[in-house]
Amino acid sequence: MTIHTSFSDIDPEQWQQLVAESPHASFFQTSECYQFFSTLSFLKPFVYGVSEGSKLKGVIVGFLISDGILLKKFLSRRAIASGGALLHPDISVEATKALLEAVKEGLKRKAIYLELRNYSDYSSFVPAFQSVGIEFMPHLNFHVATPDVETAQKKLNTTKRRHVRLSAKEGAVWYETTDEEEITQFYVILANLYKTKIKTPLFPLEFFIKLNQSSSGKLLVVKCKGEIIGGSQCVILNTNTVYEWFVCGLDGKFKNIFPSTIATWAGIEYAASHGFQKFDMMGAGKPNDGYGVRDFKSKFGGKLMEHGRFQFVFNKPLYNIGKYGIKKIQSFNKPKKATTED
Repeated sequence: MTIHTSFSDIDPEQWQQLVAESPHASFFQTSECYQFFSTLSFLKPFVYGVSEGSKLKGVIVGFLISDGILLKKFLSRRAIASGGALLHPDISVEATKALLEAVKEGLKRKAIYLELRNYSDYSSFVPAFQSVGIEFMPHLNFHVATPDVETAQKKLNTTKRRHVRLSAKEGAVWYETTDEEEITQFYVILANLYKTKIKTPLFPLEFFIKLNQSSSGKLLVVKCKGEIIGGSQCVILNTNTVYEWFVCGLDGKFKNIFPSTIATWAGIEYAASHGFQKFDMMGAGKPNDGYGVRDFKSKFGGKLMEHGRFQFVFNKPLYNIGKYGIKKIQSFNKPKKATTED
């Protein structure tokens, strides 16, 4: 068994093969995603891998990030691995544990906590994670099947289907863009939403510009009367999945136009019309918490999933202080009809 602790230590062809063979594959666990993270100035990527014999069996990609300056920066240090762990179907329990221990050891002085955000079923791996002290936490999501546009449209609830029809009648359209001015207009709407409603940190504009320079970044903007009024920032994996990373809309700006609905429908229609198997809505909150975003997402015909998250806290006192501060901020106003990977 061999542990890999750097990007250069992992064979790129074996990594690509693991993505092809793993049922847990996502854009976020690819070498392309790691390389994208490496171009960003505000976070630091990490990658760990494990090989059994001569074959790569597991990879965990993520990033280290913090917010603000001084004390806030110190208290918000976290390690996030979106998509969970990239694991081969026949990885051994021993190799799984060794990979997780390597991640813990490598990050313990760099972050207050580690979180793996799962987008597939890891139920068979829960005992291995728990045996090394990593806790499973329930968390919901929606997956929308996208065999074709007609089927996807029929699965919308009656209100959403009517909103799509009315918006189109009033001249609202969506399309993919890589234009920096349009990316910036989308970002202004998204940033205002985060400032006034969601009240959690948002990646800077740099993230969105660079992501949409890659082949995997897909920004679908909603436009009406010559103005960008919303959009959905997606990423893709092969022809398997379209992931909705960020979405927003200026609802109420124009009569009978519903930008948030059109933005999410844009991602679903894009997936259905380009041969993707599903549209991943990337999070719908905790099962026992009331959550407006989950109510909004539930109306697009998706299947409710509970893939959960894995979490390990390196420093519990600092974690509790930071968690209390975030709850106080979010209590001022709850999110509405827009989300990121919550």
